[in-house]
Amino acid sequence: MTITVRQYTPADVPQMIEIWNEVVEEGIAFPQLDKLTEQSGQEFFAEQTYNAVAADDDGNIYGLYILHPNNIGRCAHIGNASYAVRSYCRSNGIGRQLVQNCISMAKNCGFSLIQFNAVVATNLRARKLYESLGFVPLGTIPHGFLMKDGHYEDICLYYYDLDSNREG
Repeated sequence: MTITVRQYTPADVPQMIEIWNEVVEEGIAFPQLDKLTEQSGQEFFAEQTYNAVAADDDGNIYGLYILHPNNIGRCAHIGNASYAVRSYCRSNGIGRQLVQNCISMAKNCGFSLIQFNAVVATNLRARKLYESLGFVPLGTIPHGFLMKDGHYEDICLYYYDLDSNREG
């Protein structure tokens, strides 16, 4: 089976919502408390700068990412992204494909940096992936993430310089 990362289409949104909601329901990675509905999911994905899906030729979606500014105004050149892979597909390189595609697309979308604000410290698989692709850890915020079971975990901040030749 060949999986390709491509820009999403409106027809992809129902599967994207399923994948997103699976991660929200797990309660160990995304900050959202509420799952997306059909309407809120369409709105959520439409408001991002760029969305991509990891899909096969039959239209089955195995993962996705969203890309958007991390902030506004003078900080709008910094992108932020979130990644989600169906639980039964994890550890098969789909996350790596998504992050690598996102790095390319972030530059195409005009971002010069990518910043992750809240990578849960216990999400070792994601942290290892980000670091292997050149993301730089910035530090840790103690007790920054409320886990589904009610305890708090530390969060780690990361950045990736898309234009290491920049002056200043």
